[in-house]
Amino acid sequence: MTPEFLFTAFVVCLVPGIGVVYTLSVTLGGGLRAGLPAVLGCTLATAVHLAFALAGLAAILHSSAVLFQALKWAGVAYLLWMAWGTLRETGGGMRVEGAAPEPAHRIVRRGILLNILNPKLPLFFLAFLPQFIPAGTAEPTRQLVSLGLGFVAMTAAVFLGYALLAGVMRARVLSSDRAMAWLRRAFAASFAALAGKLALERA
Repeated sequence: MTPEFLFTAFVVCLVPGIGVVYTLSVTLGGGLRAGLPAVLGCTLATAVHLAFALAGLAAILHSSAVLFQALKWAGVAYLLWMAWGTLRETGGGMRVEGAAPEPAHRIVRRGILLNILNPKLPLFFLAFLPQFIPAGTAEPTRQLVSLGLGFVAMTAAVFLGYALLAGVMRARVLSSDRAMAWLRRAFAASFAALAGKLALERA
């Protein structure tokens, strides 16, 4: 893996998206104990999408408008449900102080679902990774797998950084009911905005 690939992957992972918003909201709501499972769930979803791309399923998704639309609207509905749950303090990871900790497996599962229901991710891998394979490479498949695993590792590292940052901020946020209320609204709006963005996506 070249420094150019690592830097580009870092920038791509750093840009706030579904996984970043989810990781931040869960960590601010439940601390690192909740944030780490969120990181795991988002990372596992990235690995699954990589497997889809390597298996050629991304090309099938790209060629099947019906399949793409079905997956896209399922993702939109789930994001809107997350937005509503965050506002009502029943989902999205933003939990009131003193509430019972959410089971780790539920946080992981939600992180996987949020990212799996984004049909753009396997298409992204299909378009992004081949750019960093030199022409005439003897074993392009092995190189593709290596780059994909590097991207998954970068995803985990960046999301972990977001979780650690949110964990540091959490003590100050929890001390203010007003700050928590505004954060809850902000994350609900973020989930709704991501739903709107996904709704406008085309194959």
